[in-house]
Amino acid sequence: MPHIHYKMRQLGFSLLRHISSLPSSLTVPSVTRSCCLHRGVLNGSCHQSPNPGHSCQHRRSVSTALGQHIQDLSGPEQRLLDKLYEGLIGGQRASLAESITLVETQHPRKKELAQVLLQRVLAYRREQESQNGGKPVAFRVGLSGPPGAGKSSFIEVVGKMLTSRGHKVSVLAVDPSSCTTGGSLLGDKTRMTELSRDMNAFIRPSPASGTLGGVTRTTNEAIVLCEGAGYDIVLVETVGVGQSEFAVADMVDMFVLLIPPAGGDELQGIKRGIIERADLVVVTKSDGDLLVPARRIQAEYTSALKLLRRQSKSWNPKVVRASSHTSEGIPEVWAKMESYRDTMLASGEFQGRRRAQQKVWMWSLIQENVLLHFQNHPSVRDALPHLEERVTKGATSPGLAADLLLKAFSSS
Repeated sequence: MPHIHYKMRQLGFSLLRHISSLPSSLTVPSVTRSCCLHRGVLNGSCHQSPNPGHSCQHRRSVSTALGQHIQDLSGPEQRLLDKLYEGLIGGQRASLAESITLVETQHPRKKELAQVLLQRVLAYRREQESQNGGKPVAFRVGLSGPPGAGKSSFIEVVGKMLTSRGHKVSVLAVDPSSCTTGGSLLGDKTRMTELSRDMNAFIRPSPASGTLGGVTRTTNEAIVLCEGAGYDIVLVETVGVGQSEFAVADMVDMFVLLIPPAGGDELQGIKRGIIERADLVVVTKSDGDLLVPARRIQAEYTSALKLLRRQSKSWNPKVVRASSHTSEGIPEVWAKMESYRDTMLASGEFQGRRRAQQKVWMWSLIQENVLLHFQNHPSVRDALPHLEERVTKGATSPGLAADLLLKAFSSS
């Protein structure tokens, strides 16, 4: 399955190269009707630059392109967006849930409405950050680990501790989807019984829907909406079972790896690859009969981390033990997270990491949408059944078939 996803990504890159070589008249359709829905969000004065004329013209063109993203809003659509936005920034959990549903939809028109809502929320968040001295108002933490590591139990204990300290916590739990039926259990909210009843907490389970990396396509947008609703701690839980399951690290401020005491030796940990992305490793279930194995695993992973290249110049990854059953070590885990945040903010790496993540996420969405556009192209759809049949019979190599489809796509 990862091999198929890798081929799809390669195809996405090939499509991007083909599209970038096309004339602008083919790649940028003309839009005659302008839209007023971004008014007050996208329109702004041009800032000074070494080349003021070029800068202002570029900003106007970007603003015009965004304003022409969809057609004029109808009355009901405008009222819906106003209701969602006002409820969202007012901290209403129902509005937040409905907004996340809107960004998760596959309906073309609703996807456009979701982008309008996100632009308004982003503008509101930028205003909050400017009032906070340019510092982010929320702390995003990604949590991953093998099944059975105790992620849901750990999140519930940490979440309850944080809400008791006055924080507002949102949990975005991503469940793997069945490759056969496409269904997903979405049982995390049911398992976090105490936290789900806490009025200062919001739990949203979402199906992965076949997306590689253990996160959904819209997880990043859901994070933005949670921050707009006033949640200052955003926890993103994913199921990590291999080297491909750390896409969550590209959308959070801190990546925490949870491992059970029986998780293998340090060499096994390095082979997983995922440990290279961890800013903090937590050995869970450190109580009772598992206390001694947990201490051994902690020592082994501490030595293993010394062999890996550091991701940050300011922070050395730590290995700690914790028990969700007895709550022992939980305050210390949060203290390490706060220490990481303060260290990264002081060095400027925190903000730089967020800026880099936005670009990474933009390109991954481009690849996904280009591939979708390719699959729905008339010339590709006409040639695809015949070429698929030849490939399955061994008459044509997959590489040649891919080249022929790309030529059919780019020549029409």
